[in-house]
Amino acid sequence: MIMESLEQELRKLQKTTVSKKVGQRLREFKSFGKKDPKEWFSELCFCLLTANSKAQSALQIQEKLGSEGFCNARSEDVKKCIIWAKHRFHNNKTNFIVQAREHLDIKEKIEFIVAQSGEEQAREWLVHNIKGLGYKEASHFLRNVGYFNLAILDRHILNLMAENKIISEKPKSLTKKNYLEIEKKFQALALKLGLIVAELDLYMWYMKTGEVLK
Repeated sequence: MIMESLEQELRKLQKTTVSKKVGQRLREFKSFGKKDPKEWFSELCFCLLTANSKAQSALQIQEKLGSEGFCNARSEDVKKCIIWAKHRFHNNKTNFIVQAREHLDIKEKIEFIVAQSGEEQAREWLVHNIKGLGYKEASHFLRNVGYFNLAILDRHILNLMAENKIISEKPKSLTKKNYLEIEKKFQALALKLGLIVAELDLYMWYMKTGEVLK
């Protein structure tokens, strides 16, 4: 019954103005295919910043530094900006961003891997090659640059899934194994509702936060 209630709520949302916001976000993500590599790297840095931290302050940092700042600013200036936004883990986040500059050609790499092997393999590559990215952050990055089939299992999504008995409980930590198991359940729900995975994520995130953010 709880699961049915969630499905009903999601179907109702699809008939409201939220659907327009969701559609707009998806179009923004898809437009990344036409954007230059620096914008892709900026999005990678945004997703590095969101790990265990708030998306809103990560957005402030992204807006202040811009793609040029993420690509070229001195590490001290990156750190100052993170501190300015009152964002957590400024030392670690600065180090992750600077180390990620080894992959300024991230657009070319990801497009090649997806074309050859698919989105899941692109995520595996990100997790193993970009320090600071776990499965959630790697999925987040891929969604934000236009790949829509992987679940972003953040605390809001996991809480909603647990509350509606889609999963028995919110896991204390996410290993690769339980991430992929929960992701399958999320993908199955999307299929049942006739939604793509990225679309369902935005609706469920809205249900928990009242916002349709990236």
